[in-house]
Amino acid sequence: MSTFEQDTDTLKAWDKAHVWHHMTTGQTADAGLTMFVRGEGLWLWDIDGQEYLDATAGGVWVTNVGYGRREIADAVHQQLLDLNYFAGSMASKPASAFAEKLLGKMPGMSRVYYSSSGSEANEKAFKMVRQIAHKHHGGRKHKILYRERDYHGTTLAALSASGQMERREHYGPFLPGFVEFPHCCEYRSQFGDVEDYGARAAQALEDVILREGPNTVGAVIVEPITAGGGIIPPPAGYLQAVRDICDRYDVLLILDEVVCGMGRTGAWFGYQHYGITPDIVTMAKGVASGYAAISCTVTTERVYELLKEDAGDTLGYFRDISTFGGCLASQAAALANVAIIEREGLVENSARQGERLTEGFRTLAERYPMIGDVRGKGLFQGIELVTDRASRQPVDESVPMAIVARCKAHGLLIGRTNRCVPGFNNVLNFSPALTATDQEIDTIVERLDRALHDVTPTL
Repeated sequence: MSTFEQDTDTLKAWDKAHVWHHMTTGQTADAGLTMFVRGEGLWLWDIDGQEYLDATAGGVWVTNVGYGRREIADAVHQQLLDLNYFAGSMASKPASAFAEKLLGKMPGMSRVYYSSSGSEANEKAFKMVRQIAHKHHGGRKHKILYRERDYHGTTLAALSASGQMERREHYGPFLPGFVEFPHCCEYRSQFGDVEDYGARAAQALEDVILREGPNTVGAVIVEPITAGGGIIPPPAGYLQAVRDICDRYDVLLILDEVVCGMGRTGAWFGYQHYGITPDIVTMAKGVASGYAAISCTVTTERVYELLKEDAGDTLGYFRDISTFGGCLASQAAALANVAIIEREGLVENSARQGERLTEGFRTLAERYPMIGDVRGKGLFQGIELVTDRASRQPVDESVPMAIVARCKAHGLLIGRTNRCVPGFNNVLNFSPALTATDQEIDTIVERLDRALHDVTPTL
């Protein structure tokens, strides 16, 4: 008998006894967690046969093309038979082919460095910044500025650059040289009700650069749309001003597209809504839609040239390696993933269905006063919950927890800000696969409506 042919109760018992689950308290795990066994499109089935519509893309914004894609599985299978692995210090067919395909979607970018997770992709970017500081600036321009409420990964360097205090709690001391600057959530404006919020929020970044000293700042990293910190799109003019500020002070601009990339926002990449070209772009999650582990750190040719070995400088090149960046099936999966997105017009579908989802949420806002703000782009949406709209007082974290639970009871999986920003874990998150149909979008809204109705009388 194979492992997967064990009876349901045995598998559940093994899970409770042995698996240390991500982001899950021991108390929750001891109570038993849902065990999913099959997926197709946006739909999941658990080991007990219960059906769910997944509006989370695998729980963490990953499965952009949905579940059950044989085309990707076949590409992975064939590549594993042809050649499963060789270190990234050598060339390979899938690595070169995917780099060419990817860069065709990213005008102005020219080099792809492979690794295996979003955290790792950001680590590579940070190492590039630090090495450039030593090669060209006597080590001075080494500081990396990060934004309040943004998140960049689980490793200690990535956490050092993450503006979510509850994710950082208990993991310090953090790496020196990482400096926070203020958020850009217009709904939570630091400046009151102003018409030029984007300009003021960008000025707050410039103020930090000037305070730290421009000759010490090497890079700024932001999510084009803040993800886990509350689904926060940039205000008008903000990212363009950030690009100008970085140019003014010779600071590299890193765009963390780990969540936003590969069509999630209704463009191939989130930054492309705003007419800017970054210096470095990191990505993971939707690059292969979870069919294989892959991440990319993509740079301009200028950044690449800054890290080329000079004559007599034997340590001048980018001395880094990612073991599992050499898994060739990952790049084969990414190629097949992009082919599906292109053939089925999923970037365009994300934009179109995102508008339908927003309209549905705004209809719900007319009935439920606790909906304070609806925001996002494409199939990357958030609903901020408040006790009343006049004060914008955030609801207690228990409220979105209850709504998520009621949605699951109605066969809908949604996300929420989960112990990220103290006092502001009050946002519901929605990121269905980019294949979502009109009917599936309407089902998300309908089942959320039922969950809100269930919870409202208890408030």
